[in-house]
Amino acid sequence: MPALQKWLRQRDHLYLTSLLAVGLVLRGAIALWLPPGFDEGYYYLYTLHPAWSYFDHPLMVALTTGLGVGLTGDVSAFTIRLGALLLHTGSLLLLYLTSARLFSHQAARLTLAIATLIPIFQLGFGTLTLPDSPLIFFWTATLYVSVREFFGERDSGTQTLPLTPYRGTYRLAIVGLLVGLACLSKYHGLALGFGLVAFCLTSPRYRVALISPWTLLGLGLFALAVLPIVLWNAQYDWVSLRFQSGRAIPGRGYSLLDLLVTFLAGAGYLFPTFGFPLWWVSGNALVGQFNQKSRAAAVPHPSRKIALILWLSLPLMLIFTLMGGYRSILPTWATPGFWGATLLLGQHAAIWQQRSPKAVRRWLWGSALAVTSLLLVALLHVTIGALQKPGRYALFGGWVAPSNDASVQLINIQQLRRGFADTPSLMAAMQATDFLFTNDLYLAGQLGMAIAPLHPKPITCFDQDLRGFAFWSTRDQWVGQDGLLVTTAAQAQSALNQYQPYFKTIQKVADISLQRGGAIVQVIEIYQCQTLLKPYPRPYGL
Repeated sequence: MPALQKWLRQRDHLYLTSLLAVGLVLRGAIALWLPPGFDEGYYYLYTLHPAWSYFDHPLMVALTTGLGVGLTGDVSAFTIRLGALLLHTGSLLLLYLTSARLFSHQAARLTLAIATLIPIFQLGFGTLTLPDSPLIFFWTATLYVSVREFFGERDSGTQTLPLTPYRGTYRLAIVGLLVGLACLSKYHGLALGFGLVAFCLTSPRYRVALISPWTLLGLGLFALAVLPIVLWNAQYDWVSLRFQSGRAIPGRGYSLLDLLVTFLAGAGYLFPTFGFPLWWVSGNALVGQFNQKSRAAAVPHPSRKIALILWLSLPLMLIFTLMGGYRSILPTWATPGFWGATLLLGQHAAIWQQRSPKAVRRWLWGSALAVTSLLLVALLHVTIGALQKPGRYALFGGWVAPSNDASVQLINIQQLRRGFADTPSLMAAMQATDFLFTNDLYLAGQLGMAIAPLHPKPITCFDQDLRGFAFWSTRDQWVGQDGLLVTTAAQAQSALNQYQPYFKTIQKVADISLQRGGAIVQVIEIYQCQTLLKPYPRPYGL
């Protein structure tokens, strides 16, 4: 304890632990109260079907989603997010250490503050159980070890690189393993590997790293790490790789307006006070690289350090933003690039702070107040209907009717669970049936979480967009058996029309009304479907 107290008394250590702790508590509160998102419930179903890989993502998200459930035995929004909460705390710590080694402790403190405040980082990386959480952890670990490898402990500040030849070390092997683990989290990890190779190719001093024996060992460890992806895809005709690569193919003409919308939306997810500066410092750093006159072995350290960050950040930022001109992209696709660029913004903020500490303080505290307030209002609305009209807890009478509010699709799984448990006829129907199914894969995930403690039957999905369900059962597995259809009231009629030719009889069993702020915002309808007459068609899978 005395040693810990002495460690905490140091200013940097106290700042680090305080900010990490505050961030963890705030993200933990969101994880506790926010209903499971669409993808999150679906990823919970990953944990019920252990495999080497999955149709849309590698296996790491199954491990992180199952961590809290395995430790507690409870299935809830908080437990499936526990892995993301812990991993992101580690990612923030590694980002701080990386910035301190690259630049200074002052830059590291500011980088940590910025990364802690950016909303898409808080939610997409640090709260929701998504493949991005382990991706960013291994991404940051790779960056930290790479910095240790290429810019040693004695290479700091603005001094010039020593003229002695660079020799690769064991850290290159660790980098190979970490890149493989990043790929095992999300296919974005390949961009990390390409960025490191490009950095070495464009850096005369570090080009020899590509032919180091340690790099050869790293390639072997990389191959070992991604082996589960290869084994699963080889078994199923490389369907996952074909699916992901196909998403990059243009489906329509290019639109500059859509490109602008994608750019502005990305800045919004990052929050404008951080999003636009991130683009500015990245562009400024890129121009600085082109203006660098010396390309000899003895290149000033800041230039090579900036080059490393740019190679691991700017390609993703540019590629996915430009892709928005011909297709819709998810906000998390480009954010690993912005995560790396946060190091550049932290460094510039340290320079700005020396010139005008008051302005930087106002920038950070003002952003913190705005981000926290917006997240609080959003959380209150999703959980108790703070902006809902009508609603018991609505502010100023509310503004948004549930019928026009997309947030009602975030189903309160505790209410859905009670709806099943408190309806004897529904519980009897579930026990008498052979399987449950939905017409939406994300609803199937939310349903799976809701009925987890109720000794449910297998869950599947009958739809054209099957994702993992196409490999968790065979197309003729349920023929001749009885199913229990769970759908929303808004989709009930189309679902009945969709399934009528496939079942002998379909009869309604029960309704479950989901409330928020004292008002009904969603109705779940359940139907008993007798005898599946023929396999429901699948576009792919078993």
